[in-house]
Amino acid sequence: MSLDELRDLLERHVRPDLSTAIDGVRICRIDRSAPPVTSMSGTVLAIIARGGKRLALGDRLYDYGPGQYLVASVDLPVTGHVVDTAPGQPVLGFGMTLDPVTIAELLLEAGPGDLPRSAGTTRPGIAVSDAPDELLDAVVRLLRLLDRPRDRRTLAPLVTREILWRLMTGEQGDAVRQLGLADSGLSHIARAVRWIRDNYARPFRVEEVARLSGMSVSAFHRNFQAVTAMSPIQFQKHIRLQAARLLLANSPHDVTGVGYRVGYTNPSQFSREYRRLFGIPPREDAVRLRAGPGPAAALP
Repeated sequence: MSLDELRDLLERHVRPDLSTAIDGVRICRIDRSAPPVTSMSGTVLAIIARGGKRLALGDRLYDYGPGQYLVASVDLPVTGHVVDTAPGQPVLGFGMTLDPVTIAELLLEAGPGDLPRSAGTTRPGIAVSDAPDELLDAVVRLLRLLDRPRDRRTLAPLVTREILWRLMTGEQGDAVRQLGLADSGLSHIARAVRWIRDNYARPFRVEEVARLSGMSVSAFHRNFQAVTAMSPIQFQKHIRLQAARLLLANSPHDVTGVGYRVGYTNPSQFSREYRRLFGIPPREDAVRLRAGPGPAAALP
């Protein structure tokens, strides 16, 4: 029953910009299949109520459908597309930002034995599981508050905390709990991810980023690959090419200049790697981007 009501609530409250009146909560509706979209995942919980999505991260593929949830515990470059749409049956999804501060508060409030024992290993930055009834029920109660403005201000933060607690004690709890720990392996890799994202146009040595992350080079390589499914250099390449695509939308006739701005010194290499990621040469993609907006970035 929770899934049926979830679909109804999502259908009634979806907006063109995906936003809702509850901070950090988004609703996604996709009416038709479209080419894969490359974007950053954010640190989110995403639940599919109807249809299905496929997500690629490095060499990993994630499929999730009705009644399943995805957790992205690090902001990662992903490519996603819907895989199960039918006329009159759009894909419907719920998304909620994972707040490390609230997770940290819940960790402090938990009593001895309230939380599962940590596996002690760095988990992948993205994972998919079946959503338990308790999680779906909490999400439905949160969305009901969209119809109750008087209750929303007081109750929405409480239900949001419940959802986070269900995640922290669920199948993907280890990764979610690490979001609230300042010194977890995941937080060290997230620090490296942010640094590479902020400095994507400049060359770097892996030893430099490992030192910033407080890890040995071998531990950094191992943990970075575990979380992102990419090497640090591959990750930088994805960030560069995503930045280039945004720049090309505004500068469609300056492909070479855009390549230089994101860190490429060889125009041929830039065009080759761009086509490999997006399936089309940068000049053609720039024309397509200028011709009209592509599908809106939705949930991971």
